[in-house]
Amino acid sequence: MVVFRLAGRAFGIDVDRVREIRGWQPTTELPQSADHMLGVINLRGAIVPVFDLQARLGFGRNAIGLASVVVVADFGDRMIGILADAVSDIVEILPGELLPTPADCCDAALLHGLIARDNEIIGLLDLAAIGGAEGDRA
Repeated sequence: MVVFRLAGRAFGIDVDRVREIRGWQPTTELPQSADHMLGVINLRGAIVPVFDLQARLGFGRNAIGLASVVVVADFGDRMIGILADAVSDIVEILPGELLPTPADCCDAALLHGLIARDNEIIGLLDLAAIGGAEGDRA
């Protein structure tokens, strides 16, 4: 899994879903978009929505800085971009390491589960829930 940071917290995406990691580039805002959608970028002819995951998760808007990156991920026939503070690691998830997300403490639909590693909790993200797609869960 690719691990990245949002406001000091660690989140991960299945490495097989990550298409590329790009430096920040301005997005084109679209009218009447959700607050956590920053806009779209043109990625070699493909229009990719970019989400402020920090805002989507309820941690407030992400302040874009020099180290900010966009993690471009695909699932099914769609791609999405996720604004992150930085990519920090690529780690292997061992059998039995993925723990269930407590349903009463957060929007568990956004997470496949949690991994406890080196005194840190990493949330494994559900891309389809973040991107608003039905069906194919990544």
